[in-house]
Amino acid sequence: MSGSTPPPDARDTARAVARRLREAGHEALFVGGAVRDRLLGRAPGDWDVATSATPEEGLRLFPRAVTVGAQFGVLIVPGPDHAVEVATFRDDGLYVDGRHPTEVRYSDAPRDAQRRDFTVNGLFEDPETGHILDYVDGQRDIERRLLRAIGVAGDRFREDHLRMLRAVRLSMQLGFAIEPETLAAVQALAPLVADVSAERVRVELLKTLRHGRGRGLRLLADTGLLAVVLPEVAAMRGVTQPPLYHPEGDVFVHTCLMLDAAALPEDEDPEGEALTDLLLGVLLHDVAKPVTRTVDPDGRIRFNGHEARGARMTHDILERLRFPRRTIERVEALVASHMRFPNLPQMREARLRRFLGDEDFGLHLSLHEADCLASHGDLSLAAFCRERLASYADEPVLPEPLLAGRDLLALGYAPGPLLGTILRAVRDLQLDGVLTTHAEAVRRVRRDYPVPSREV
Repeated sequence: MSGSTPPPDARDTARAVARRLREAGHEALFVGGAVRDRLLGRAPGDWDVATSATPEEGLRLFPRAVTVGAQFGVLIVPGPDHAVEVATFRDDGLYVDGRHPTEVRYSDAPRDAQRRDFTVNGLFEDPETGHILDYVDGQRDIERRLLRAIGVAGDRFREDHLRMLRAVRLSMQLGFAIEPETLAAVQALAPLVADVSAERVRVELLKTLRHGRGRGLRLLADTGLLAVVLPEVAAMRGVTQPPLYHPEGDVFVHTCLMLDAAALPEDEDPEGEALTDLLLGVLLHDVAKPVTRTVDPDGRIRFNGHEARGARMTHDILERLRFPRRTIERVEALVASHMRFPNLPQMREARLRRFLGDEDFGLHLSLHEADCLASHGDLSLAAFCRERLASYADEPVLPEPLLAGRDLLALGYAPGPLLGTILRAVRDLQLDGVLTTHAEAVRRVRRDYPVPSREV
């Protein structure tokens, strides 16, 4: 509408919350990732506020706020278009479970900064002036593009074991190197990540793959974290392959290169779940090679059945990490089918069309192309698929079936397994081009499957 006021952005909403706290006599500052991202020239997402106000004082000012961590002094204040997290300055007591402090003491900004994970996340900003309050040398580390734990790195990681996975993820997300003492602490304490919940591991793993691809996987391996969270993938290191087909190196090297090469089909949303499923498919497509590897007497290396074994392993791994059922089924199918491509040119037309017409064929093709680019570089099978898809430009790859179950019932067939057998046979003949009309299909069924006589 002409002349209407645009809705406030997240920063405006957070500034209004901070201003109200200040007007009531409390200190209120922006804190964390948004401050870091603004200094990096990135578009921040959520703007969080740290304050001297206790949760009780915050609730009196914002009665509609939701308490999400009363023991940690955290409120969620709703806004017109954005909610704002408001946390009281605090010190944390001892951590005994690798995640939660045994007690929390309200404090001030300098001491609050000391309890945070990395220096680049420990910065405060005055909401009105933009002035940065830096008690941990975070600005210097941003300039040096360095990810450094606040204080003693080992202490920070023993407090919250997830911080080690976050170190790898932030290194990839920000493009920062991990400071040597911080990296050494991750390597020394990596086994503690075994205590982190599957859900929290899953989130950090996916972000690392999305932001870092092959680099992220290598860093997970070099820190020792991969052997803890995905030992099946870590086992791919050093597993040699036939040089003729894999001149790039072992299975782990191949997988890292594939992650770098993987590209979504043009019609897929890069922010959607398809990218997650493709990257997981790439990550796990050869996961069974370490356990299926054999060497013939003549020295030939084989991985017989690794796709079927890999599909079963993929199912177990993704269930262990609490992935949604849809993701598990989709990725399992990608792994199970990745060796079908060499057989496509010789495949029966009906079977080929079923594969080309699969709703996820674009992901299968993307995985295959990445597989080729990360090894021998031969994309002829991908070109074959694209040519065959183009040949169906004037018709669906999978047209509507000529017959349905109701048609067979109308012809006098009784309900039962025979109906499925007939429908599959007719469908194959249709996709092979043998049957093209409903009438032809009916005649073929009557010829090949006479209606059984019924006893009177």
